[in-house]
Order: sequence, then C-alpha cells, then structure tokens
Amino acid sequence: MGDDRKRSSLPPELVTPHPGRCDPRRPDYAEIRARHAAALEAGEPTYIDPATGFQAWTAAALWEMGFCCESGCRHCPYVKR
Repeated sequence: MGDDRKRSSLPPELVTPHPGRCDPRRPDYAEIRARHAAALEAGEPTYIDPATGFQAWTAAALWEMGFCCESGCRHCPYVKR
C-alpha cells in the first residue's frame, strides 16, 4: 500500500548546500546558488551545473524523494548538519 501523502515543504535551512557537498570557497559557488534558487523558484527539479553542464537535483526535489540515495548529491537535504 503506497503513501499518497505529499511531503511537507523543504525546511528553509536545507536550501543552502552542506559545505561538505559544495564548498563555499568554490569560484562558481555564487552561480551554483543562483541557479539552484532560480530552479526552486520555478518549481523545477533540476538545474544545469555551471561547472559540468550536467543536471543537478535541487534540494526540494531530493526532499520529495523522502530519503538519501547515497549518491553524493550536492543539495542533499539529508546530509547530517
């Protein structure tokens, strides 16, 4: 039997990536944060990573998954803080 309840909204303190997953000293940190914020605002589950050109999951999309998949996602909201 599946759980049809929608997860609660992502807590605001989990929007900022854990420094172990995205070092604030990176030269592209501000761009990463801006792209992540724009994707969150638009309700998009991913954004294009400025460093690699690959898709990166947003914290909200990962939160909706309901668990950490152990893939090392940049915006994982389940990383111990």
